[in-house]
Amino acid sequence: MPRLLVFLSVFVPLLGVLWVCRSFIPGLDLVASWPLSWPLAVHPDAKGAQHAYDDASSEGKAQRPLDTIQLAGQHRPGHHNRPQAHTAQGAENAEGQFKRTIVAVGDLHGDLPNAQKVLQMAGVVDEQGNWAGGVDFFVQTGDIIDRGDDTIKLYMWMDRLRDQAKATSGTVLTHLGNHEWMNVIGDWRYVPATEIKTFGSVAARQKMLSTGRIGRSWAANYTTTSRLPLHPSLGPPNTDYDPTTDYVSTSPLSHAAISFVHGGLAPTYPDLTPFPSKINDISTSLLHKLQHRHPQPPPHPPAPYPGLPHDATHAEQRLYSSDGPLWYRGWALDPEEKVCKEVDDVLKRTGTRRMVMGHTPDFQKIVSRCGGKIIIIDTGISHAYGGALSALSVTYTLTPLADPSSNEQKWREKEVVKALYVDREVVLASDEREVVGDFA
Repeated sequence: MPRLLVFLSVFVPLLGVLWVCRSFIPGLDLVASWPLSWPLAVHPDAKGAQHAYDDASSEGKAQRPLDTIQLAGQHRPGHHNRPQAHTAQGAENAEGQFKRTIVAVGDLHGDLPNAQKVLQMAGVVDEQGNWAGGVDFFVQTGDIIDRGDDTIKLYMWMDRLRDQAKATSGTVLTHLGNHEWMNVIGDWRYVPATEIKTFGSVAARQKMLSTGRIGRSWAANYTTTSRLPLHPSLGPPNTDYDPTTDYVSTSPLSHAAISFVHGGLAPTYPDLTPFPSKINDISTSLLHKLQHRHPQPPPHPPAPYPGLPHDATHAEQRLYSSDGPLWYRGWALDPEEKVCKEVDDVLKRTGTRRMVMGHTPDFQKIVSRCGGKIIIIDTGISHAYGGALSALSVTYTLTPLADPSSNEQKWREKEVVKALYVDREVVLASDEREVVGDFA
């Protein structure tokens, strides 16, 4: 035993020093980039889900254990110095040039201070937490709730930012994650007792999430997925893309859009199109049924898991299944060869160039796969995880090209996608091409 204590007294401090200095030692920095072992939410229908939760609870753990996740094909792009500040962006810059800027942030899980740090870093809000006008679109991909105590404050803040952005021609797009759905179903496995106290009582929390202020905002302002066009010629956010119609592919910008969702748009999911209205219509119907149950079922735990309403349709059940858009993890966890083979078909069917999602965290960095076609932006921002403070930035420009010898208008289209961190930014993709058409 004395020898063991001596060993630990030397080894543990040495390990701490190596961890602090890992950025200066390439080999250690690579190890630090490996995914960490952490408790992720498990679908309630997963085999052994309740047994695992009971085991964790009996050991006094606030979350459930999960084996280390191997995010296949991860890479660590070169770092670039972070700019000290982001400046406000207008729609018009160089003569005739169109410019659109987007910032997206993943899971926030009950942590208002860290959320404010991230949005200020990315130019979305100022030091007081008000809309700063530094971007055209701010997107949050769900899981604002659970694991922390700032639930009410975060949703009120999102509502305020939405109103402030609208007043200055900005837009806030917010999504329902699997944890929002878990809570409205009555699956409260990841709700801290201290968070319930901020509502006053279990009954007050149930009412707030169903027909109260938060629940009404979910119904009015939150979708399960969205399609954000990069150019206004494609219409406003959530303009449908339907691959069965003839006219949709005539424009060279037909797929100049990004999909946002919490979990992922699985290749096997049957209700992808028209995108995104098919998914969001199913989501609206199911949310209404859940929010208007009378009485609301007692939360699980300690009560039994209530499940979906008895009148939930097959499409509504599939929405909440493990390969539905709320729970799917295949784009993050499947091998690189597999996802890169499957992604193009989903992008083609949804009229998009990239898909952005949260849900499956890498606590070191935003993960880009298949040349930036798949981007996973959950980095464990909440103090519950202690991951990297990060945001995704997309800058799109369409610049006219002078060509006196041609009667056709030519344009240079450029899209730069970056991961923003407190101390640096990383270019995930920079795509440029020439297109022809009348986009003025």
